[in-house]
Order: sequence, then structure tokens, then C-alpha cells
Amino acid sequence: MGLDLYAKIEPYLDFEEEIYSLHKEFLKFIMVNELDNIIDIGCGQGYFLNNLEINKKRAFGIDLSLEQIKICQEKGLNAKAISLEDLEKLEERFDCATAIFDVLNYIPKLELEKFILQVAKVLNSNAYFIFDVNTYFGFDEVAQGTINIDIEDKFIAIDAFFENNKLQTNITLFEKEKGEKYTKEQDSIIQEYHKKEFLEKILENSGFKILEIKEFFLHTNESADKLIFICKKAV
Repeated sequence: MGLDLYAKIEPYLDFEEEIYSLHKEFLKFIMVNELDNIIDIGCGQGYFLNNLEINKKRAFGIDLSLEQIKICQEKGLNAKAISLEDLEKLEERFDCATAIFDVLNYIPKLELEKFILQVAKVLNSNAYFIFDVNTYFGFDEVAQGTINIDIEDKFIAIDAFFENNKLQTNITLFEKEKGEKYTKEQDSIIQEYHKKEFLEKILENSGFKILEIKEFFLHTNESADKLIFICKKAV
């Protein structure tokens, strides 16, 4: 999957306002409930880790993209390219897990229950699990479309289409070298729509109690394009 290529283009996508808005919602819950010892799953380039650090919270980030983790480490953040499955084998356990900005949508439906069970295994008893997912509206009406970005030595083309409950995002990056020569990279990312009822069922099966499901209007006021799940490990 094209997560490393996405890492290269992310700084040019102008999502700073949306990132800030969503992170603010997660951070508010963490601060109000005085949570600490947090694992940020799918931490990306470490924006939320940095917010936690500023607010004096102990935090560790994991991501499958080596490119993203490299950026985190260059910022001096505590992050590692490691899977949940490998993390589970270590002794450290956490009091809160976050998975922000579509992390669960990147996980295929058939693998999602295994993922949530692994989240439970790296958490202490009574720990929290907070995550967001895209709604059907978010995929069908917001995420679909084409973006072209032409800047100095780069040209980025993004084409996303939603079909059969899956969003495929095709990314093409042209980068100028010396002279007039360009290099070309292409890859794609696939996200899946997960129904609220499906998530409720597998969370319950995995030992989590759902405390709240909040509608969140990230990109538009027309309809909620995200749901935020606030869960607590039952045992």
C-alpha cells in the first residue's frame, strides 16, 4: 500500500486546519479525563504525538510506514515502525490508545476484529480506546474526486473513487531532477467503509464497552463525515 508515497505528498495537501480540528477533539478528551501513558496507533508524521508532548503527556507512536516514522524521529518524537502484533510481544502496556484520521478505514473488514483484539492486548485494564472512522457520506460525498497540485519542482495528481464500500486513491508524483528530467512514482491506497453496527459488534466481542459515538463534521456542515468512538476496555 502506498503509505510511504503518501508521506511524501502529505505536506502539500493543505489539511492543516482539518488535522488541528480533529486532534483538538481527541486531546480535549485526554486532558479532561487526565489520561497519560498513551499509544498513538498509525501516528503518521507525529502531529498528535507532538501535541501530547507539548501537554506533558507520555506517549509512544507506531506506524507501518518507515518514511513516516523517519519524520517522527527527526522531530525527536518517541515513535517506531512496528506492528501491533509485534508490540503485543513486548511487556509495556498503555492506559489509552488513539487511532486518528482514518486509521481503521485502512484496515480490511476481514482483519479488523483481529486488529481491535490486538489493541486490547496492549492496553491495561480499564484503559481507553479512542478512534475515528469515515461515514458513508464522508467517503461518497467528500473523499471522492481529483486533486492536482503543481508546485516548483513537483507535480502531484490524486484520483479517488468510491465503489463497493471501498475508496481507492491513486497517487502520482513527478519530481524534477537536474535539467528538465522528471522522476515518476505511482501507488494507491485503499480504505474501507465500516458500518457503525459492525464496529459496535466487534468492539463488544473484543472486550470494549462503547461509552459514546460522536458525529463529527470535519470537512462540511452538510452531514457528519466522521464518527468518533470513545471506548473503554472492560477487563
